Amino acid sequence: LSQSYCYITTTTTLTGYNITNKMIYRLLLTIACVASTATALSALSSPKKQQLQHPEAAQPAAAPLNRRNVLGSVAAAAAAFLVIPTSPANAFENKISTKYDDRPKQRGGMPRDLGISSKRKDMVGEEYTGLKSCGAAPNCFCSTDSMEDDPEHVIPAWKWPVASVSSMEDAFVQLEQTVSEYKPGQDNIDGGGFKIVTSKPGYIYAQFEAFKNGYIDDLEFAAMDGAVQVRSSSRLGYLDYGVNAKRLNYIAAAMRKQGWEAEGVDFKKHLEYASQNRVEM
Repeated sequence: LSQSYCYITTTTTLTGYNITNKMIYRLLLTIACVASTATALSALSSPKKQQLQHPEAAQPAAAPLNRRNVLGSVAAAAAAFLVIPTSPANAFENKISTKYDDRPKQRGGMPRDLGISSKRKDMVGEEYTGLKSCGAAPNCFCSTDSMEDDPEHVIPAWKWPVASVSSMEDAFVQLEQTVSEYKPGQDNIDGGGFKIVTSKPGYIYAQFEAFKNGYIDDLEFAAMDGAVQVRSSSRLGYLDYGVNAKRLNYIAAAMRKQGWEAEGVDFKKHLEYASQNRVEM
């Protein structure tokens, strides 16, 4: 009985939340449900014990264990244990506005294969070392594949100025500082803000969020062979409407001002991407 009522409660209470939130709320609701059901069963099984503990007060009769009472107990217990947020979970603090906080977000799952790996395969099945390749959708750019194999997604790796930046570690300090100064909402993208999730010598990983629907894009920088490999990709959907290109070009322009070789995305070299995403050149 408890198991069936808990299933009904946890599956009908979570409409409108993303997958991560659903898992968390379902777990907590189930805990609250089991606790409240155990309390109800305990009350039914030992009424005499309660009377002995409080002989001076008349005890109310235990409520019958039916669907309505069990669900009522579950709701009360869940309300005691849970506080439903009024703003989306995991929202970035540097978003440009709270205007769309009440809109359901579609963030997608965090990729599990981030970073440099020596066990990757390109679009033709050949193994290589580097960041993950992009796949077929025009919503990603990466610098670790070859231009010959994937011209629509590949961009040149970035290089720091060895005359003014003495080491890879110093280069990534400079790169992290530039990424941290990124302006959410620039060119009408990333209004939901961003966050640098991982930063260490030779690797930076950041997440960027769309303003209205909460789509998350993943951005990586990784040191390899004396250069910085770059990857920016959307988690969901097929098109990105130029978002990944605009993000990379904004950061690339800031790095070029500091003497870096950082080409970014040249739409004349990625005509199919520009056409499908309706990007003005």
